[in-house]
Amino acid sequence: MFAGEPCRSSCEQAIIARAVSLQERTEERSGEAVRPGGGPAVRLEGVRKEYGDVVAVDGVDLEIGQGEFFTLLGPSGSGKTTTLRLIAGFERPDAGRIELGGRDVSAVPPYARDVNTVFQDYALFPHMTVADNVAYGLRVKGVSRRERQGRVESVLERMRLPGLGGRKPVQLSGGQRQRVALARALVNRPEVLLLDEPLGALDLKLRQEMQLFLKSLQQDLGITFVYVTHDQDEALTMSDRLAVFNHGRIEQLGAPAEVYERPQSAFVANFVGVSNELDRDGKRYAVRPEKIHLSDAGSTPAPGMHAEPGRIRDVVYAGMVTRFFVELDRGGELQVVRQNLETSSAEAQDARGRQVLLEWRPEHQLEIDNPGETEGDK
Repeated sequence: MFAGEPCRSSCEQAIIARAVSLQERTEERSGEAVRPGGGPAVRLEGVRKEYGDVVAVDGVDLEIGQGEFFTLLGPSGSGKTTTLRLIAGFERPDAGRIELGGRDVSAVPPYARDVNTVFQDYALFPHMTVADNVAYGLRVKGVSRRERQGRVESVLERMRLPGLGGRKPVQLSGGQRQRVALARALVNRPEVLLLDEPLGALDLKLRQEMQLFLKSLQQDLGITFVYVTHDQDEALTMSDRLAVFNHGRIEQLGAPAEVYERPQSAFVANFVGVSNELDRDGKRYAVRPEKIHLSDAGSTPAPGMHAEPGRIRDVVYAGMVTRFFVELDRGGELQVVRQNLETSSAEAQDARGRQVLLEWRPEHQLEIDNPGETEGDK
């Protein structure tokens, strides 16, 4: 796509959103983000998208606040990326309405929407320098050379890339290339920044560093970030709010702690973090592994605690924590997580086969509705 002269694809056109002063944007949004009754940055009403017989997005209603870090979370094929592409304008809805800043943009092309997109593969021009990549959208819009240079230097400084403007993308690390892609999107000063699994190609340590960087950057700029990921830890770490997608619909929407602590379905309980499912008395419950206390068999349960005896079937030592898989005497199996404050690997492995008592508070045992699904079931 990027060999030779760059084509004017919809992705490239999305780089060229109209320019407005970032300082003005930040000052305006600092009030809008907290002002009661302020209009949302993004609104979807009854949005539907089909590809033949496949319904990718099925009647989604969603509002994303100004200055919010909002995550679309879900497994492959859940509709989260298609929803992002609909907001960007790369796809048009078959039904419903999409608004940006109160303006209906359902039929507006990508280059005329005040959004920019950061892609997982970075989409950098390999034959251009870092500075030319970042300045590309400004040059196409006719911004003067002097202003382009100043804005490029400023955004590279913000991205912690000073002095690298003369390099080619191939001469950068994965994390540096990701920040160049961010710089190219932000130099156009969009109202909304769309990020399509931008950290997926990075190793774990660098991905964790970039999570903190992105969250700090978003808070500093005060603009709306709409972030797509299948990584639950990523979503819980960075988001102000998140929407969990499944089969083209939103299963649950809320703050990270709310979604994690109070899942509304078996799918959410299993997809967001690790959860145990337990069938008792004709009902199905979810219990998080870290909420369960493990003690020796014969211990007296604490007052008010739900208790179940069992046997440790397997042990997985994972450095900071150990995971115990306990077969319950009444049927079923629960995973228990214990932090390794004073436990060695050998001591943890010796627990295999031991009879134990599991306890948890009743409020940590959440009744859930439908049986859980995994991505492989889809």
